[in-house]
Amino acid sequence: MSILGTRVVRVEDPRLLTDGGTYAADLTDPRLAGAVHATYVRSTVAHALLTEVEVEAARSMPGVVDVVTGAEVDLPAIPGMANPGMARHLLARDRVRFVGEPVAVVLTERAEQGPDAAEQVVVDYEPLPAVIDPFVALADDVVADAVLFPDVGTNVVGAFGDPGAATAPGGPQACEIVARQRIVNQRLAACPLEVRSSAATWADGRLVMWCSTQNAHGLKAALRGTYGLDDDDVLVITPDVGGGFGAKIGGAPEDLLLALLSRRCGRPVRWVETRTENMQAMVHGRAQVHDVVIGGRADGTIEAYHLGIVAEAGAYPGMGAFLPMLTRIMAAGTYAIPSVTSDARVVVTPTSPVAAYRGAGRPEATAAIERAVDLFALEAGLDPADVRRRNLVPRFDEQYQSPSGATYDCGDFPAAFERVLAAAGYDELRAEQRRRRVRGDTVALGIGLSTYVEVTSGPTAGSEFARVEVVPVNGAGDGPGGPVAGDGAGPSAGVEVVVATGVSPHGQGLATAFAMLVADEMGVPVEAVRVVHGDTDVVPRGTGTFGSRSLQLGGSAVRGAALAVVDRGREVAAELLEASATDVVLDAATGRFHVAGTPAVSQGWADVAVAASAGAGTAEGVDDGDGAGLSAEFDFSTTQPTYPFGAHVAVVEVDIETGDARLVRLVACDDAGRVLNPLLAEGQRHGGLAQGAAQALFEEMAYDADGNPMTTNFADYAIPSAAELPSFELVDHETPTWVNPLGAKGVGESGTIGSTPAVHNAVCDAVAHLGVRHIDMPCTPERVWRAIQAATDG
Repeated sequence: MSILGTRVVRVEDPRLLTDGGTYAADLTDPRLAGAVHATYVRSTVAHALLTEVEVEAARSMPGVVDVVTGAEVDLPAIPGMANPGMARHLLARDRVRFVGEPVAVVLTERAEQGPDAAEQVVVDYEPLPAVIDPFVALADDVVADAVLFPDVGTNVVGAFGDPGAATAPGGPQACEIVARQRIVNQRLAACPLEVRSSAATWADGRLVMWCSTQNAHGLKAALRGTYGLDDDDVLVITPDVGGGFGAKIGGAPEDLLLALLSRRCGRPVRWVETRTENMQAMVHGRAQVHDVVIGGRADGTIEAYHLGIVAEAGAYPGMGAFLPMLTRIMAAGTYAIPSVTSDARVVVTPTSPVAAYRGAGRPEATAAIERAVDLFALEAGLDPADVRRRNLVPRFDEQYQSPSGATYDCGDFPAAFERVLAAAGYDELRAEQRRRRVRGDTVALGIGLSTYVEVTSGPTAGSEFARVEVVPVNGAGDGPGGPVAGDGAGPSAGVEVVVATGVSPHGQGLATAFAMLVADEMGVPVEAVRVVHGDTDVVPRGTGTFGSRSLQLGGSAVRGAALAVVDRGREVAAELLEASATDVVLDAATGRFHVAGTPAVSQGWADVAVAASAGAGTAEGVDDGDGAGLSAEFDFSTTQPTYPFGAHVAVVEVDIETGDARLVRLVACDDAGRVLNPLLAEGQRHGGLAQGAAQALFEEMAYDADGNPMTTNFADYAIPSAAELPSFELVDHETPTWVNPLGAKGVGESGTIGSTPAVHNAVCDAVAHLGVRHIDMPCTPERVWRAIQAATDG
């Protein structure tokens, strides 16, 4: 019986819950002995000319080793994505473009000396207009001084698509029923519990960097480009990572600068930011405004949909300039709409740069289409469930070209939708809603629906690396080193199987998943598997963890390497058994090789590994004959992404006298293909549901009119706790994909994508009978109350 599909308890947890993780701030590596500590001096103004940065007073402060300004940093700027002229220097020069942008850095002997010394750096600013509203920022007549990059001459990063399609013949404007709405998908902060932290040193002319990142090899490439180094001259090590959610993809400017600081002072340099720095200066997510126009017939058939996007890139266009492309390609969602069009304009504003955050472009698309469908149903006087039933794409087992240009792999949207409606008791919920409205209850019931499809490992899939090595127990310490993603219960079955992976675990349970894959293919206990990652010397290549790609690509690579090791083991076992390799089989239930039909005489992995280390089984085509042991590498690649899908039902209660909206039920059907370990998948779904509901009800990274961030700590930025959330009700549904041998799709972001519009729709639905048509997220008590007052006063 296969271990795959069973609820294997996470092997990572014993270490994390007893000894605790080793994060970048905890490192005791001897190469960091004598390290100084970096404290960044950050802009207090959103947009201004830098006229002077005076550092002499800071240099005289206790413990100060050095103070560095932007004028002293001779390193290439980071080009702007989609508009290279909108480049970013690692330390600001001449101009600052958001509150929190680094303008200088202080190096001190002790970490606690840094803030006091940084306060002594005097920065003279010549303030410039800070245009926070993206529509004002992109206008042709924006005041010249409000242009963030004068040499470019505009705040527009790029424009894509056809804005005129919304009113063109055959578009939604010409339909029998038309609904229009501007929808704000507000700016969010990723808020990983471990803030950004890193360390760097030069050892024998080689750069060594430790960093809390989601992709060590991506950071290595950035360091090579920044410093003009050869591949062998850079080592990146990723210790335990306390959350990323997309915001730790690659390296931040603050990370990249540490190598220069270390070279300048001749000592290792460490950096750990504060929570306020993290909220101000780490990349944010979402920050899109949508103008939706949806049209169709009175019977609920949707005929046309247009999505207009204005996206903020923040002060510097990085990944935020690309994300609207994902929003556009996923605009049609789960619906077979004959005409789907879109356009996008990306604009820079004097705010923290925007990049990936759990879902990265796909949640925005789903929020827009799902809110649009509810508005269409309201306009037509129809039940939103019936409208969805009428327009969902039927089941498909082969590629389906969506109306907005995505190529879905496989799906059964109607089945997931009906399953979640039944689990929620949708008809009874509507009946209870009607009863409350007839009674005139002050606590209104709202039912919100959403269906979604998203792209994982997208938009073009890619590749991932894995190596599997079998080491005899008495030589276990000789295996590859590097950060350990899960120790399990230690070696057993006489061997330790070391898995080196190019992905980067930071909470997903990947050590457990990869151990299960190895156990299934090789017949060794899960406890015998050790996963190493995030050391670019130990793992020669890799892409990292983002886009819900780790299992489908990284896991497939691990499976491929394990199968290759089995083949190699069969060759060695055949020599020990004095048989032909074609006659030798591996009994995966016992982890022993034997001649087919004669299991009484067999060889276990320990004997095979010892023999392989001595050079056995080195026939032509097996390895190079140097007795390298029992290991194999595998790169899995594909050009077809996968498309998880599902449906959610949210139930809220809204106090119409105060505007307080409370989530009382959230029922979620999430189809991520074949599920390797339900325990891991459910954990990912729970986390995603919480973050999605948080956007609908609580969270917003807000700025005032002058560009000052107003939510820079966990007292102001309202992350919900368990007290604000119900126990989630999970409905299972599996549609295995043909894209990879595991049949798996990504699940790390799905819950976030489906839950936000479901909860948002539920709040709007709760007060629709009072004349409220729409409320922008987050649906705070004040916003809900104001919407009710405006509707009833009108």
